[in-house]
Amino acid sequence: MTAPMLRRFAFAAALAPLALGLAACSKSEDGGSAALSGAPIAKVAPPAGKSWAEVTAVTPEGGYRIGNPDAPIKVLEFGALSCSHCAEFSETASAELRDSFVSTGRVSYELRLVMNNALDIPAALLATCGAPEAVVPLADQFWAWQKTMFDNLKNAGDAKMQSLSALPDAQRPAALAQLAGMDQFFAARGVAADQGKACLTNQAKTEGLVKSSDGWLKTYDVQGTPTFFINGKKADFNTWQPMKAELERLGAR
Repeated sequence: MTAPMLRRFAFAAALAPLALGLAACSKSEDGGSAALSGAPIAKVAPPAGKSWAEVTAVTPEGGYRIGNPDAPIKVLEFGALSCSHCAEFSETASAELRDSFVSTGRVSYELRLVMNNALDIPAALLATCGAPEAVVPLADQFWAWQKTMFDNLKNAGDAKMQSLSALPDAQRPAALAQLAGMDQFFAARGVAADQGKACLTNQAKTEGLVKSSDGWLKTYDVQGTPTFFINGKKADFNTWQPMKAELERLGAR
């Protein structure tokens, strides 16, 4: 990562780890129409021997999609692994969204990982270190584990956090991952230590994540995470119940 890009994420901000999870992280309960308007959409048969939830792809824009690529209802999430409201959405929504909507072939779900702060860089590098089909499940597992990450950083103390600033740019993601316990979290889920280290020190991939994130924030006017688009329209909600109502209104019922 170049020095300007590193300053963009201010590793010094990690001195307040509990606050990091709230940075550029917003919650809205509004929106979602209870009135059903679209005709019910018939379920779409998945490929032989698979469920739609097992059909994954890396999109041309750099997201990770699960479900029917031709689904009539397309959900796009801009989420950050350090975002507490993203974790809340994952906890309340991921299973039902996958099993009751994506699995029917009516709805697809795409995740694009946003870099809200320094923690998101090593987290995203590790989450995308293995096979593409692992990214969305790993993101959900990471969000469930997120509180432990913040506890680890709090317990590490200010001195260790401050020591990150003295490291060369290329070493900081790996050092932060180790301090937060991310390396062990992902190692327990199939990202071997050597594999993880290689991803954490991959400068080209790091810069690519930052560039993509910055581009999405500007292009889609993403003011906080999670932000959702449904069929290309920005949603004015980011919690599960209004989203579920909107998916059903559009015909996923």
